[in-house]
Amino acid sequence: MVGLATVFGAGGGTSSYEEAESADLIVMWGSNARNAHPIFFHHVLQAIHNGAKLYAVDPRRSETAQFADRWLGIHVGTDIALAHTIAREIIHAGLTNDDFIARATTGFDEFAASVESWTLERGEAVTGVPAEAIRDLAHTYATANAAQLCWTLGITEHHNGVDNVLSLCNLALLTGQVGRYGAGLTPLRGQNNVQGGGDMGALPNKLPGFQDVVDDEARAKFDTEWGVATPAETGWHLTQMFEAMERDELKALFVIGENPAQSEADVSHAIDLLSSRDHLVVLDIYLTKTAELADVVLPGSASWCESDGTVTNSERRVQRVRKALDPPGDARDDVWILLELAKRLGHEWHYDDHEQIWDELRRLSPMHAGMSWARLDELGGIQWPCFSEDTVEPPYLHGRLWADDPAERGRPAPFSVVEHDPPVEELSDAFPLRLTTGRRLDSYNTGVQSGGYRSPNRIGETIDVSPEDAEAMQLADGEVVRVSSARGSVDAPVRIDDGLRPGLVFMTMHFPDEVDVNQLTIDATDPKAGTAEFKACAVRIDKFVAPVGVSG
Repeated sequence: MVGLATVFGAGGGTSSYEEAESADLIVMWGSNARNAHPIFFHHVLQAIHNGAKLYAVDPRRSETAQFADRWLGIHVGTDIALAHTIAREIIHAGLTNDDFIARATTGFDEFAASVESWTLERGEAVTGVPAEAIRDLAHTYATANAAQLCWTLGITEHHNGVDNVLSLCNLALLTGQVGRYGAGLTPLRGQNNVQGGGDMGALPNKLPGFQDVVDDEARAKFDTEWGVATPAETGWHLTQMFEAMERDELKALFVIGENPAQSEADVSHAIDLLSSRDHLVVLDIYLTKTAELADVVLPGSASWCESDGTVTNSERRVQRVRKALDPPGDARDDVWILLELAKRLGHEWHYDDHEQIWDELRRLSPMHAGMSWARLDELGGIQWPCFSEDTVEPPYLHGRLWADDPAERGRPAPFSVVEHDPPVEELSDAFPLRLTTGRRLDSYNTGVQSGGYRSPNRIGETIDVSPEDAEAMQLADGEVVRVSSARGSVDAPVRIDDGLRPGLVFMTMHFPDEVDVNQLTIDATDPKAGTAEFKACAVRIDKFVAPVGVSG
């Protein structure tokens, strides 16, 4: 969200799902959408059926890459280097969209100078992608009538994730592959309401509708509506909260629908900090590992069938959620819980139903103003922005950038000068393998919702290694080994995967009760977004040697 908001002023994907089906080219960059976003990938498959090309940029030859016309097997953490090399090739080949650059962007000359040293040869040496493949992607992307550039956590879960996103935005600005039907920048969200959380102001620097907390005019609206003075200071994101815990400045924590005791990098350290708070409250529908540490657990009803409300997906589509069942036992609607907490803190918040809450949002967030409860029902969902009940906006964002009238174009989109910065943790003799993490098709985050079942198709947690590394280390498929980093060790069965290249290993975070991969991951974080570098840490694999006289 931070990268897109920096360039375009709004932290949402620029295109609708259906537009992918009309694209000439889809680039999946750091995204195994076949497994992690299967609904969206159905649109990708339709695009392929319609004649589109699919390019996959990924350290692994993932399930998505197996559908691709071309797989660019990149070294982990060299995404900016690859984007810069592509950008330089586009510039030197005369494939830039000069009209779009002149009318809609700023900072082109500085950006062009910053990528000048990234020749195809240098790009190949740093990224591991053959120069010919880089050139091919550059020319195919720049000459496509409509190209979609899609990414997920493979781009953002790095210590420089925001800069990674900015480098991809640069490519769209160079070529005009944004602000038109079928052409766009699409971050795929990992859960059905990640986008909605940001839209509603669950960011430390934003009010609902991506309005800045430092904007006096924006805050004044909220002050009037809420009858309190809205703080003008930017708050802490999650990483800064843990840093504040370390300094003992954050003594109490209220966790809603999050499981940091299993999802944080260097998780043993995170658990120590959570356990030492003066007061920890957790609101959740499951007794998560975080909830087990809590002083108070509030059993909520965030389950989709037990409450009313809305969710917003990756294409910015707001959809109604309708209550079908009453919450079980002592569980209560999340809104009821929050209203009761407010009452006990001396505030009376008066809402008769969820529609009243939504109407309050519509009064305060211009991009939601036209989404009445009735229209959401009638249309089956509406993409933001929707400024009026009398209009339906195009499914893509930033069409204004193509306007002839400068007044209609509004704020230009800036090119970003960012530097290639390799993973924080270097490989060494002690830890010679690069571990990257990701998702599997049948599982979900820390396994709270998708764990606890058995199926013949369930892979479970493994340490995936290349055939070459398995042979060199004499590892057998299914053999249990010890995986260690500078922070800890876990034991996991080997899974030999011919989609991995030598030196690269892969694990998921889905099964922490079996194998807690976040014992290994590093908590180096992006200072702009607070996201940890889950995608790059250094590890080693040790075989278990049976004691003398023991066989089998």
